[in-house]
Amino acid sequence: MSEPYNDLKQVDMSIQSAQRIIGHATMSMDPGQLHAAKEALNTAKQQYNEILNQQTGMDGMFLENARETLEQCEQQINQALKQ
Repeated sequence: MSEPYNDLKQVDMSIQSAQRIIGHATMSMDPGQLHAAKEALNTAKQQYNEILNQQTGMDGMFLENARETLEQCEQQINQALKQ
């Protein structure tokens, strides 16, 4: 039986998933995929914001990296949606 993922791992997995979806969507430029990518990003951001309010001193580096990744993803998807 496997152990449940902790909150940080869930946020990390959500961000990685959003990155992959955004990458595929921006390569194909399919409107449906772009919409799904934006939704995946919003979900990852929501999970990030929830964990941000619960952070401990040990989470600082992870949260900073996660914030930067989310910002990059948001820029990428916003650029694709403008085209």
